[in-house]
Amino acid sequence: MPEEPAEIRLDKWLWAARFFKTRALATEAIKGGKIEVNGQKPKPARSVHIRDELRIQRGPFTYYVTVVSVSGQRGPTTAAARLYQESAESVSRREALALELRAQALTQPRFPGRPSKRDRRRIIRFTRKPDQ
Repeated sequence: MPEEPAEIRLDKWLWAARFFKTRALATEAIKGGKIEVNGQKPKPARSVHIRDELRIQRGPFTYYVTVVSVSGQRGPTTAAARLYQESAESVSRREALALELRAQALTQPRFPGRPSKRDRRRIIRFTRKPDQ
């Protein structure tokens, strides 16, 4: 059985840990400043070591994780989850934000799609000036 490497490229680790679907997306996020390693802005080729602390920004959610293991092999989700440990504070923040976003989505009006021919006629009749 091959030994685990002691270090691996950051973009490859993010891909293997399933934070990003492709290494190209991971590289783009790193270059865009969405990833911090031990409080510093890294380059994609920076080596990740065990016990490194990462801040990963994905959309509105922020993950604070500690590297537990390094692997360049992308495996199933269960194996990927063993590569890092997320802080309890990070999990609670993400869950609170998810609840907040769900509540905001419920208050926003939902539109059924394009207006029908009848609806368009009504809109035109409503917006037309009285002298026309």
